[in-house]
Amino acid sequence: MDTTLVMHFLSESTYMLVVFSVFLSLAIFSGRQMLINIICGLYLALLITIQFPYFDAILGDLKQPAVMSIAKLLIFIVIFILTTLLFKRIMPSEFLENKFESLHKKIALAIGATILIMIFSFNVLPVTEFLTPGTPIQSLFAPQEYFFWWLLVPLIILVMV
Repeated sequence: MDTTLVMHFLSESTYMLVVFSVFLSLAIFSGRQMLINIICGLYLALLITIQFPYFDAILGDLKQPAVMSIAKLLIFIVIFILTTLLFKRIMPSEFLENKFESLHKKIALAIGATILIMIFSFNVLPVTEFLTPGTPIQSLFAPQEYFFWWLLVPLIILVMV
């Protein structure tokens, strides 16, 4: 193994661990329902982003790939925030529980949300512009033939929790 491969693996591992930590912290401090809303919001944001017909109109003058990637990520984030707020409004109220009560369910939900972010990052969103291809984490989440199966995992977690 050469040093660059190790550094890329560490950077992607850090990315995945930071995403998991953020979701677990949200689950602990805001409750399980917040993470359920986020997971549902991610699914709806994926659908809207894939079918969004106005990327060319919004990104018209942008020619640099990095700037286009950042703009697409920002559009996805805006759509994700709006869909999560929608689910927060229509879903039932929070479960009445302490911060560390049912921690195993919160961890499972955080894993589901992390899986969604990882597969979106490598298959739908232009995050690969900022990461080097060929690392073990990308080989796990990036193949198109695994995308459908990875999409099912958070749904199974939602059913089990």
